[in-house]
Amino acid sequence: MLSFLPAPFIGVLNALLLAVNTLFWCLLLYPWALLKLIIPIQGFRVFCTRLMIWISESWVACNTGWMKLTHKTDWQVSGVDQLQRQGWYLVMSNHQSWVDILAMQRVFNRKAPFLKFFLKKELIWVPVIGLAWWGLDFPFMKRHSREYLIKHPEKRGEDLQATRKACEKFRYTPVSVMNFVEGTRFTPAKHKRQKSPYKHLLTPKAGGVGFVLDAMGDSIQTLVDVTIAFPGGAPTFWDFLCGRMPVVKLHVDTIVIPEELKGRDYSADGEHRRRIKDWLTALWRAKDQRLESMLD
Repeated sequence: MLSFLPAPFIGVLNALLLAVNTLFWCLLLYPWALLKLIIPIQGFRVFCTRLMIWISESWVACNTGWMKLTHKTDWQVSGVDQLQRQGWYLVMSNHQSWVDILAMQRVFNRKAPFLKFFLKKELIWVPVIGLAWWGLDFPFMKRHSREYLIKHPEKRGEDLQATRKACEKFRYTPVSVMNFVEGTRFTPAKHKRQKSPYKHLLTPKAGGVGFVLDAMGDSIQTLVDVTIAFPGGAPTFWDFLCGRMPVVKLHVDTIVIPEELKGRDYSADGEHRRRIKDWLTALWRAKDQRLESMLD
């Protein structure tokens, strides 16, 4: 409706709408987050979490509203009809832009459980949204690198224990646990530096997937494999705000997770690591071919 306006004006307008929308819904989240903190009754905390998820889904719906108002982007989405709101999902996607998260939130909202990400422990101190993430049970993690574990073998297993503890909260409400397995956004420079065997993707990292399957394999039965393509080129966040995003293509596949990949110790079991890496490699090879066709 407002897409005829100059792009910089639309960008400033959308930045303000996003900021006001985020602040408004976060203020509604805070009282329930604080009540969760001070009232240690599990049933009450589950009630607060469900209410906070409804508030967060309303935040996403309002974001979708201003996108429709100011953008003329052609959204080409397939496979979302396979999702259910009452499922427990492991979600994986390729990663090209910060826009990926907003795109997935728009497509998944109220069609699947609210997306939750593993976050670095330090992000809990981010103004405005840090407390909201905590209240929504986003898991804050501090993982040890392989190099650290080689030097400190007594710490082996702590990562898995921390992941299991963080994922315990997911058992009470349906959840979509999100993982960008490339670990960073795709750029030609990173692709070249990695010597990636894929044309449109970076090499996937299996650790995050392995830890989730070790910790929640009895709850999560389905992988939601998301492929996002921007035929006009991956937009910057400012491009997105300005509406300079002519086409977004998003494809969803739901895949049953093999039983042999669940409930083992990724950090200590070499054979288990190899199986997960092989499984992920096959998925990534298929995703690269799919991206090739989506970008035509």
